[in-house]
Amino acid sequence: MRGKVVLITGGNSGIGRVAAVELARLGATVLITARDEAKGADALAEVRRRSGREDAAVLPLDLGDLRSVRALAERVLGGYDRLDVLVNNAGGVLSERTLTADGFEATFGVNHLGHFLLTELLVGRLRRSAPARIVNVSSVAHRFVVAGFSFADPQFERRRYRGVAAYNQSKLANILFTMELARRLTGTGVTANAMHPGAVATGFGSAEDTKGIERVAMVLGRPFLISPERGARTLVYLASSSAVAGVTGGYFVRCRMHTPSRAARDPGAARRLWELSEQLLEQAGAGR
Repeated sequence: MRGKVVLITGGNSGIGRVAAVELARLGATVLITARDEAKGADALAEVRRRSGREDAAVLPLDLGDLRSVRALAERVLGGYDRLDVLVNNAGGVLSERTLTADGFEATFGVNHLGHFLLTELLVGRLRRSAPARIVNVSSVAHRFVVAGFSFADPQFERRRYRGVAAYNQSKLANILFTMELARRLTGTGVTANAMHPGAVATGFGSAEDTKGIERVAMVLGRPFLISPERGARTLVYLASSSAVAGVTGGYFVRCRMHTPSRAARDPGAARRLWELSEQLLEQAGAGR
């Protein structure tokens, strides 16, 4: 990874933080993003200390504010002449339906739309840096959306909002986005793959964001969670391993390609989600 530049959203905690350390140890210039300045500074200090790479950096990003997404893209494009790996890792689950700064349902807005826009803004630099890679962190939770992505109500405006259901659908969106992105990038030298890290013991689903059934599930499941170090292995593998050079459009679990759900393998739904995402961003005045 020497000479390569890697951007990891949500690299201030969990598997993103672990991956940042490991990729920096492999020689990459690692950029991590954080919403909280203090947490970002703490993570950066750890990455530099454990990797010995003083060129690691932290950049501010709030995926729930598309102006922040644009500002991050501008800083990356203005500060670095190449981008070899983009890891769309940040995300969350919420018990109550809330809105982003741009008026989108927050789980959909943060877990999917923010990353969709960031990828669109940076894909040109990735293509010029090819061979390059995009890694989208999804989840096995996508399998619980049996009926497929709800294009009739993607933001839970008509249905009763359930945090877990919104999260599951956003993770399905991550895979559909990956499939269509891989198709559109065919022949460019840029690959796109999705992954499930496992049920990881991190600050995900904290008491600040969840309550009720979501909070109970987080507490009861804690003894069965794996470490962030184990959870980050597949992420690091997809970002760096020569074994997956040129592999694109895949869904990986434990460093092996798996078959996602039937709903996640629907090319028509993948195209529709792409078109819907562009329409929503255009309506918000954030399109390219």
